[in-house]
Amino acid sequence: MSKRLVKLIGLFLFVFLLAGCTDIKQPITAESTGFWNEYIVYPLSWLITEGAHVLWGSFGLSIIFVTIIIRLAMLPLMIKQTKSSKAMQALQPEMQKLREKYSSKDQKTQQKLQQETMALFQKHGVNPLAGCFPLIIQMPVLIGFYHAISRTRAIADHEFLWFDLGDKDPYYILPIIAGITTFIQQKMMMAGSDANPQMQMMLYMMPIMILVFAINFPAALSLYWVVGNLFMIVQTYFIKGPDLRKASATGSAGGAKK
Repeated sequence: MSKRLVKLIGLFLFVFLLAGCTDIKQPITAESTGFWNEYIVYPLSWLITEGAHVLWGSFGLSIIFVTIIIRLAMLPLMIKQTKSSKAMQALQPEMQKLREKYSSKDQKTQQKLQQETMALFQKHGVNPLAGCFPLIIQMPVLIGFYHAISRTRAIADHEFLWFDLGDKDPYYILPIIAGITTFIQQKMMMAGSDANPQMQMMLYMMPIMILVFAINFPAALSLYWVVGNLFMIVQTYFIKGPDLRKASATGSAGGAKK
């Protein structure tokens, strides 16, 4: 397992641990102080509450509405991430040549490899960190949603479909759907690219992690996950349509040969 993958998983676990340890039992109101409360948690809580007032008093519909609004706001970042992924994919042959040229493991050779790799990125205007930006932005929003849902008493007191928004899904339907849609969304994102072992591992680990979190967190957060994943699946279909069709055609051709 690569160090980058370990750090990513560690960050994911850390932020959720942090989310459960900071003011989680304190109700969120307009009087709540601190940057986190004033600029992330309360605005989300207010948006969900006001949305419920418009949507016939349904906090479930409001969570769906706010989730879609947030995803639409993040759409430019996701498009940029997709373009960056395609650019990185196009550079893979040249990067492989550099790795073969500087195959020695001594420190000076590896430093030279890093320098020429960065020069290659600059030449083609590629930012290798661009793919991390959506995750960095989504994490505070996700944690903020968790806090807003858990600390807004009005949400916890309402029901939606078969579950209480402030309690766990009694039938585990939402957590299972959240895990499945996470897998589908990641699988679509990987279409058309040569997935390395670390990416393949994340393809299966992330849905399991989401499933475990969704089982233990309020159903309202699972609802956010499911709606967000469904939005991402549709979004990915339109953004990566050619790659998805190419991957599908390749898979069909491979099956026909067998």
